[in-house]
Amino acid sequence: MGAGARRAALVAGLGLSAGAAAAAYGWWEKDQFTLREESVPILPRGARPLRVLHLSDIHFVPGQTAKVRWLASLADLAPDLVVNTGDNLSHPDAVVPLLEALTPLLQFPGVFVPGSNDYYAPVAKNPAAYLLGPSNRKPLPDRVDLDWRRLFTGFGSAGWIDLTNRSQSVNLGGVRFDFSGVDDPHLKRERYADWPRGASGHEERPHVKVAVIHAPYQRVLDHFTDADADLILAGHTHGGQICLPGYGALVSNCDLPTWRAKGLTQWENAGRSVQLNVSGGIGTSRFAPIRIACRPEAVLLTLTPRV
Repeated sequence: MGAGARRAALVAGLGLSAGAAAAAYGWWEKDQFTLREESVPILPRGARPLRVLHLSDIHFVPGQTAKVRWLASLADLAPDLVVNTGDNLSHPDAVVPLLEALTPLLQFPGVFVPGSNDYYAPVAKNPAAYLLGPSNRKPLPDRVDLDWRRLFTGFGSAGWIDLTNRSQSVNLGGVRFDFSGVDDPHLKRERYADWPRGASGHEERPHVKVAVIHAPYQRVLDHFTDADADLILAGHTHGGQICLPGYGALVSNCDLPTWRAKGLTQWENAGRSVQLNVSGGIGTSRFAPIRIACRPEAVLLTLTPRV
C-alpha cells in the first residue's frame, strides 16, 4: 500500500471512530433529562404566581425505565397546570405504559394537543434526511396507526382538556385562562376555534390567552399573535436534536428559524408580539435515539403579574 492509500485509510478510520464516538455520546445524552425554568410576566396585577409544567415530544417506547422515573419525579413540582404539546408515542404498544408513567402528573389539571406521532408510528428512514428539511407530512402507505383514541380517553378521564381545534376556559388561581389549541400543523390539520366566548372581565383583571400547538409553523404563530395571545406553547422541534456546541440547532423540522428551535422568545407579527415557548422535547423517534448538545427537557414556566 502506498503512502497516499495509507493516509486515506487513516482518515477514513478516524472518521468512523469519530462517528462511533458521537453516536455513543448521543445515546447517553438522550437520557440526561433536564428541567428548564422560565418566568413569564403575563398575569393580571395582584394575581399570585402560577406554575405551568410544559411537556412535549415524550415519544414513549415500552421499557424506557429512566424516562418513567424522571416523568414521575416531575410531580414533585406540584404544578398548577400541565400542558402537553403532543408526540407522546413512538411505538404501537406505548399507550398503556405511557399513561401509567404519567399517572403522578395526571392528578394535576392539564390541557393537551396531539402531534403526528400520536396518530402514526414512526418509520425507519435515512437519518441524514432529517437535516434536509421538514419530515414527511403525509401518512405513508405502510405506516402503522396508533391508538390515539385510547390515549386521548386516558388523558380526558383524568380531567385533562383536549384542545384539538377547540377552545376552553379554565380558572387557575382566581384568573380566567382562555385556551385555544389546534391539531398538528405539521400534518396541516389546524383549524382555528378562536377564543372561548364570554365577558372579558374587569380591565384590571383581563383574561389570559394561551395558544397550545404542536408544530410551531410561522403561519400558526402569526395567527395567534394577530389574535392577541399572551403566550404560545409548542414543541415538535426537539430543540434541533443534533446541535453544534456554540452554534445551536441545525434544523427545526418546520419553517421556524433554527435559533428559535428551543427556548422562550418573543414572536412578532404586524406590530404585535407574544411570548413563545418552544420545548426541546423529552424523547426521540425510536429509530433515531440520540441527542447531541441538546438534552431532553421539560419546562417549568412561572407565570407572574405584568409589570
